[in-house]
Amino acid sequence: MTMQVLRTESEFQEAYKKGVPKTKYWEYTYEDSLNLIARLPELAAFIYRRVYRGGELVSRASDLDYGANFAHMLGFTDPQMHELFRLYLTIHSDHEGGNVSAHTVRVVGSALSDPYLSFAAGMNGLAGPLHGLANQEVLRWIHEVVKEIGTHVTTEQLKDYVWKTLKSGKVVPGYGHAVLRKTDPRYICQREFALKHLPNDPLFQLVSKLYEVVPPILLETGKVKNPWPNVDAHSGVLLQYFGLTEANYFTVLFGVSRAMGVLSQLIWDRALGLPIERPKSVTTAWIEDYAQKKLAGN
Repeated sequence: MTMQVLRTESEFQEAYKKGVPKTKYWEYTYEDSLNLIARLPELAAFIYRRVYRGGELVSRASDLDYGANFAHMLGFTDPQMHELFRLYLTIHSDHEGGNVSAHTVRVVGSALSDPYLSFAAGMNGLAGPLHGLANQEVLRWIHEVVKEIGTHVTTEQLKDYVWKTLKSGKVVPGYGHAVLRKTDPRYICQREFALKHLPNDPLFQLVSKLYEVVPPILLETGKVKNPWPNVDAHSGVLLQYFGLTEANYFTVLFGVSRAMGVLSQLIWDRALGLPIERPKSVTTAWIEDYAQKKLAGN
């Protein structure tokens, strides 16, 4: 809804109406993208302060960078939280163009929808539990561990709980990835941050112990190609440590960060003159033929 309001100032939309040549599309997409990226932290902070902090707003600071200013407008003054936001916004900006939010922005943008509409569509994809909500799922699961067996758990207790989770038909959130086949580098840099700033935090120590326990168990099941933690396995614990405890807001943070990655890709799509995306379709006859060949072992 907010993106729909902001798009009234879309330079691309106005230029398209005036018949700008295709070779210039990228320039107006670029301007829209910069304007949108610049406005997002203030808009996201406004929402946070209205929903969770009684409506008292914090003005933008002229002497802070993008990440620190975002944390500042949310109401966090700790320099370590500012450092965490710089890290968080960097590592969540993007990691490959095939993820749901990035691909959605590009698909919608391929129809020459302006960056505001394209980004709004991508954020709807980001809101899914298998994508942008994943770190909330991780934090919720960690709190379930704490509730049942506490923070100071033995390795055996944690192994038992992980097996209990798997045998109940659930997954261990934050572990495994459709693309990565090793520990997510974004997990590693968050771990290094935690070792520097909160090495004795009980939840971080629990996350560290999960890093030791979960991968061998997942490999033992024989069903998991990538048993290693991804970025979501760590981020929620860091945010909570510094006082950002409203897990429902985590996806908004993700969205602010992801804008830098997905809109950059959209600019390149326009610069390269890529056509509208049209996924291939198949007929019912094709499906029947394919199924018959599969059944026949071909």
